[in-house]
Amino acid sequence: MNPVAVHRPPRRPLAWLWLFAASQALVLGLWLWLGWRIGLTALLLSHAVMFWGTLWPRSRLFSPVLTRLPTREREVWLTIDDGPSEDTAAMLDLLDAHGARATFFVVAERARARPELLRQIVQRGHGIGHHSADHPSAAFWRLGPGAMRRQIVDADRTLRELLPGYRLQWFRAVVGMANPFTARWLRDCGLARVAWSARGFDAVAADPATVVARVERGLAPGAIVLMHEGARHGRNVETMAVLLRRLRELGYRCVVPTVAP
Repeated sequence: MNPVAVHRPPRRPLAWLWLFAASQALVLGLWLWLGWRIGLTALLLSHAVMFWGTLWPRSRLFSPVLTRLPTREREVWLTIDDGPSEDTAAMLDLLDAHGARATFFVVAERARARPELLRQIVQRGHGIGHHSADHPSAAFWRLGPGAMRRQIVDADRTLRELLPGYRLQWFRAVVGMANPFTARWLRDCGLARVAWSARGFDAVAADPATVVARVERGLAPGAIVLMHEGARHGRNVETMAVLLRRLRELGYRCVVPTVAP
């Protein structure tokens, strides 16, 4: 696995602005040259592209995003979102029992409330990822520059204070949606954005068999598996147990990518 290819923080976070300005100049030219019908169609299409770039979790329009690991081995990156929570300790015990490693994408406010769990995650050989300050699931996609800065930079500072010496490398956008203002702050924090290639919607789906069947449809060497903890239905730990057994049956190993200093 090439660590340079895997860890790619944004390098040109404002490139989208110049491209968008050029597209609007083109729209204006079409409007004046070919009339309002063509101009309006071009305008709507240009804005639709911006919305797609924001709402589609795997979109690279505004910044690089990792969707799978570059390996042909039967390895997957197991990622667990939304903690720490009351499920964290049981999740750690399950992972230990299966010899599996995972990255916990944590919410800074929840980490501040349970710092001992944050430290346990690292002490037991797992990774920590950044998953916003307070998980504004309905609003993250439309936050402006200042609010986005708080969600990324301020939360990054909180997590680093809670884990002195730990090198944060990964960021997952809330609900996977990253708007044009996300990339600048990721660059400043040295964070690479991570999406997924296999998920079971376990944040809302309570039946473990259904969740695992959905995850299995996306499994392949290098898959990034999205799971959750602390959901209201209370069955995330049970679901994780079923998933870990199924991964073992299929011959998959759960690994955490490392990046050279």
